[in-house]
Amino acid sequence: MGFLLRMLLNGLAIFAAAWLVPGVYLAGPMPALIAGLILGLVNTLVRPILIILTLPFTLVTLGLFLFVVNTICLALTAAVVPGFEITGFIPAFLGALIVTVVSWVLSGLTKDEDQRR
Repeated sequence: MGFLLRMLLNGLAIFAAAWLVPGVYLAGPMPALIAGLILGLVNTLVRPILIILTLPFTLVTLGLFLFVVNTICLALTAAVVPGFEITGFIPAFLGALIVTVVSWVLSGLTKDEDQRR
């Protein structure tokens, strides 16, 4: 159940990013849900590899390079999902920031009392 909820929250976060950031486009709610699923898979499979490969950059920038890693993951998701398009690096960066914040807030709101401790 947690996996499906996470994918739904990712889809809502991508929908919010498309609504707020010019340059991030969605063809409808179904591409948002598919993008949420793909983003969850990319974050599970690809993101740890990217973090290990970019560890020197992350250390030198005191962790700020992780924003670029999130941008790459969102751009990779947009490249795979039809109906989800990002027009450049700046929209992808801003979209990744919004997806991160919205996912974080929605995850915090949906946690059980036992998980909050």
